[in-house]
Amino acid sequence: MTDLRGSGYEFDLFVIGAGSGGVRAARVAAGHGARVAIAEEHKVGGTCVIRGCVPKKLLVYGAHFAEDLKDARRFGWQVPDCSFDWPSLRDGVLGEVERLSSLYEQTLLNYGIETFYARATIAGPHAIRFGDGRIVTAANILVATGGWPVRPDVPGAEHGITSNEIFQLPELPRHIVIAGGGYIANEFAGIFNEFGVEVTLVNRGTGLLRGYDEQIRDRLLEISTAKGIRFRFETEFEAIERLSDRRLLIRTRGGDAIQCDQLLFALGRRPKIGGLGLEAAGVDVDARGAIVVDGENRTACPSIYAVGDVTDRIQLTPVAIREGQAFADRLFGEGASPVDYANVPSAVFSHPPIAAIGMTEAAARALGEIRVFTSDFRPMKNVLAGRNERALYKLIVDASTDRILGLHMIGPDAPEILQAAAVAVKAGLTKRAFDETVALHPTMAEELVLMR
Repeated sequence: MTDLRGSGYEFDLFVIGAGSGGVRAARVAAGHGARVAIAEEHKVGGTCVIRGCVPKKLLVYGAHFAEDLKDARRFGWQVPDCSFDWPSLRDGVLGEVERLSSLYEQTLLNYGIETFYARATIAGPHAIRFGDGRIVTAANILVATGGWPVRPDVPGAEHGITSNEIFQLPELPRHIVIAGGGYIANEFAGIFNEFGVEVTLVNRGTGLLRGYDEQIRDRLLEISTAKGIRFRFETEFEAIERLSDRRLLIRTRGGDAIQCDQLLFALGRRPKIGGLGLEAAGVDVDARGAIVVDGENRTACPSIYAVGDVTDRIQLTPVAIREGQAFADRLFGEGASPVDYANVPSAVFSHPPIAAIGMTEAAARALGEIRVFTSDFRPMKNVLAGRNERALYKLIVDASTDRILGLHMIGPDAPEILQAAAVAVKAGLTKRAFDETVALHPTMAEELVLMR
């Protein structure tokens, strides 16, 4: 461990941002004996806990009951007509967010980490300034401020909301327009559609979920359209107006205007670096505003590091946590292996969900000869429920080595199934290994070992 207690600094490590990556780095560093402080201007927990994956997944669970209650009748349950109460779910979710944030705070306290509930900026290579002008010093500074939702530069954009505000809606809109085509846009499109809201997804691109396998994307579009979600592609906003009845009028370039009750911008996230004072320490940023770091998460200033979405490498909570762990182990422990960014699994909690790891078919074909195996089936539950929705699993295999290059899925519980299968892909197992594995019947997951 690096011993800095005689360095003259107040802390061995000061972390700016108490999200997933920052809290993990602070906790691990403190566990190694470092004197650690952390600053958070909002709530401890960061995007994932406060305004991201956790509350969103709870809304996904809540939305799924719309289909489950209908399906239950086909399974013999005498389910009466049910109504949905948005404030009950909203307040329950916000209560769970508060509980989790408190647990994170308690973790910091348990590890002896000093927490500053204030905005912190960098005043120099070893100096941190708070809003009241106070300055503290640290041998090392870690920036873990995450990302922030993008708003378009069009007149009237202030009338829309982002994923930061969506969880506090006072009431459900009758019609919501969602701008974007990525995972946040598709997840909230599915959520609000299940709640009975009219949903229109507007994207300036030609399709959904850039970077995911084309067949899987097409299947989600097909299913979402059948569920009643409307899509407008190659459409750009020109201006947004608030009408006298409080509804919104969205004018588009070269297309029809849209009226709605609520507009959600789900246009991606940018690194949150505004006003951090990075220039005071000579920290470099790239064209997208991401902090530039090396393989050890060190910036151009040797005493300043960055992890998580603020570096804009892979914007996933588990990646930020891995980076925070590796950083703290390397600096204060016995060393750490570098974070491996190859074959990182991902999921979209749409309705139905998508999960993927490895190369898409298009990417793999560009590199060499491959074999593609698919299973296109109707899950057993959907059959009895009278639901025509079909699942699709897809394996991409290197033709010369038989190694699995990619695995892509859309269907019920796809993320839960893929997490285990991702271990096999990460380990470099072959299609033959899948073929030789006995199926668990009857399950949806068995399709992974039955593709021929």
